[in-house]
Amino acid sequence: MTSPDIRNAATVILLRRDGDDVRVLMGQRGRGAVFMPDKFVFPGGAIDEGDFAMAEALGVEPVDRERLERRSAPGLAGGLAIAAVREVWEETGLKLAHVGEAPEGFAVPEAWARFFAGGLMPNTGALRFFFRAVTPKGRPRRFDARFFLADADALFDTLDDHTEADRELRHLQWLKVAEARKLSLPFITEVVLSELENHLKTGDANRKVPFFDHDDEGSHFRLL
Repeated sequence: MTSPDIRNAATVILLRRDGDDVRVLMGQRGRGAVFMPDKFVFPGGAIDEGDFAMAEALGVEPVDRERLERRSAPGLAGGLAIAAVREVWEETGLKLAHVGEAPEGFAVPEAWARFFAGGLMPNTGALRFFFRAVTPKGRPRRFDARFFLADADALFDTLDDHTEADRELRHLQWLKVAEARKLSLPFITEVVLSELENHLKTGDANRKVPFFDHDDEGSHFRLL
């Protein structure tokens, strides 16, 4: 059986702070989903060609461009950042956005019309590269996923209004990390939540990004 192609993907860990409490937004994948059915996950998904076109047209420069493109194809970072914003919007109905003007001559793609309404622009500057993982062999779909952190303060919405979500994720909810870790999770989500819990305790702004990868010789844990 031929192993599926590895697709580049972006996932976003949204952090909602209330005093000392920090919550993350998660939702449950459908029971009939081909990939990770019934599991609770962060919003995210594969990058597409439209994301690259959008990044180029807007001149997107992610905060962590150099690190995002280590062990990656050149020119990938901008598309990943746009994909992250798009997936949050599609799966949760929330916009990582700020008020701003698009470059002269920029034509808003039809699929993005509601996002740009009211003079909003994708806020890719709110994203911080946090973790990277490749799906192991033997899975029906494989992704090279970059996990980003973003504060809920960067959302241009009421945080509990998910009426515009595409329903790919059910039971969207803000959870304390300890609560989230009790759910039915993919293995890599468990690892990321553990990393997040430690990061929230240490607050290390200069931490290196863990990268969990696999090849014919086995699994590897690197730092980017």
